[in-house]
Amino acid sequence: MISAQWQFGDVLLSMLWLFLLVVWFWLLISIFADIFRDRTTSGWAKALWVVFVLVFPLLGVLVYLIVRGRDMAERALRQQEADRRAFDTYVRDTARGGVSTADELTRLAQLRDQGVIDADEFARIKARLVAGTAQD
Repeated sequence: MISAQWQFGDVLLSMLWLFLLVVWFWLLISIFADIFRDRTTSGWAKALWVVFVLVFPLLGVLVYLIVRGRDMAERALRQQEADRRAFDTYVRDTARGGVSTADELTRLAQLRDQGVIDADEFARIKARLVAGTAQD
């Protein structure tokens, strides 16, 4: 229960501080995730960035964003694209019933050998399967 002493401005100011606190922690988590996601930076450089951000938080965050902000966005974009490709592959494999392209090609070759399909149809379906795999 809010006491009668609290004014509307005090509530708004408290909400603003809470919002800034959430943004601060989100920013710190994003920066630490980016430090450890970067594969081009050595372990010593990562350690120095972590110490710099922990010892001088505001200055460390600002310097990190200025120096590595563009690379940070590019790494995040690459990670999102990799996650999307992995999800698409998972959905495709799950929808297919777990059958791999190699399994489908083996079954297709068996159908050709049994005479169920002819060589032209085999080549056409094989090309479609291989093209579908190349898009993954």
